[in-house]
Amino acid sequence: MNNPLINPGIGVIVWQLVSFGILVFILAKWGWPMLLKSLKKREDAINESLSAAERAREEMKALKADNEDLLRQAKQERDAMLSNARMTSEKIVEEARIKATEEADRIVENARENINYEKLKAMHDLKNQIANLSIEIAEKLIKMELADRQKADALIKKELENAHID
Repeated sequence: MNNPLINPGIGVIVWQLVSFGILVFILAKWGWPMLLKSLKKREDAINESLSAAERAREEMKALKADNEDLLRQAKQERDAMLSNARMTSEKIVEEARIKATEEADRIVENARENINYEKLKAMHDLKNQIANLSIEIAEKLIKMELADRQKADALIKKELENAHID
């Protein structure tokens, strides 16, 4: 078993150690700092992205809270507007009801006054008719009484005597 891959010679081992040492030296001098620098940049970028994401999340929470406040205010304003509209409509209905009641009362009062006026007018007309009828009846009776001359003279004397007594 003299295979150089399985049993390497001392010279090969030394040269491998020297080339490994040179590789480590080169990597340590130029490779590792660049690699660490790149990793540091990447770590900083990731941390910055994480902090930006955290800030964005906080801003989103604040915006969400602001939106909820705005929504709550909008709902309150809507409720206030609806309440005002309801009160206004109730007020208008109440005013219309009061006006209608007042108008109905005024119409009823006018009707009562008209009825009383018509009643008084009818009574006055009735009294005038009764007076006219009484005068006509008295006129006819007097004509009948005065048709006879003796009765007429007796009536005149009687009335003159009654006139002096009063």
